[in-house]
Amino acid sequence: MEVAKRHGVSEPTIYAWREKFGDLETDEVRRLKTLEAENVRLRKLLVDRDLEIEVTKEINRKKW
Repeated sequence: MEVAKRHGVSEPTIYAWREKFGDLETDEVRRLKTLEAENVRLRKLLVDRDLEIEVTKEINRKKW
């Protein structure tokens, strides 16, 4: 836990990481992080697309 304290990471965070990543190999952790980042990117794209759809609907409502 000394390393955690040096880097300002709480013990509960360390235990959560161990629970989540404890039995994964290095490559698996890397892959999981890549997939999580891709998930975030895709969610942002989806939000942008939904916003564009709503704006388009609003514009179309005002035309008629």
